[in-house]
Amino acid sequence: MRTTMMSVMAAALLSVAALADEPKAVAVDAPPDGTVTLSGGSVAVGVGYVWGHGDLSYQNASHRFSISGLSIIDVGAANISATGHVYNLKRLQDFQGNYVAATAGLTVGGGGSAAYLKNEHGVVMKLEATTVGLRFNLSADGVRVKLER
Repeated sequence: MRTTMMSVMAAALLSVAALADEPKAVAVDAPPDGTVTLSGGSVAVGVGYVWGHGDLSYQNASHRFSISGLSIIDVGAANISATGHVYNLKRLQDFQGNYVAATAGLTVGGGGSAAYLKNEHGVVMKLEATTVGLRFNLSADGVRVKLER
């Protein structure tokens, strides 16, 4: 388990560094291919764990998914709710995968953050999250999204 966590953290850091150098994969005025809503939680002291469930609205159908992963430079605990748009989604199966995200946020009571996530298939999620609790994060996250059957 420890080896897996270290691998995910290393991959997240390297991937965020790569994303920083690459041009934005989605034009500002691009129409989304789908929308997502999700809710979950996080707990952290330096390295944290994030979990949750959500719904993807894609091609006039709703698809349930789970999300889990790690965050670094993160302290606190919070409940998280997020909504957003999905881009570059050509096949439902491409939504699943390992996403890397660059996020920043501060929560004291209630707050928010924004995240830009991209997976190995080129699918991009732009999320706006609200949090309730006490949390500070400036992190590179690696999260796994899995469609529920």
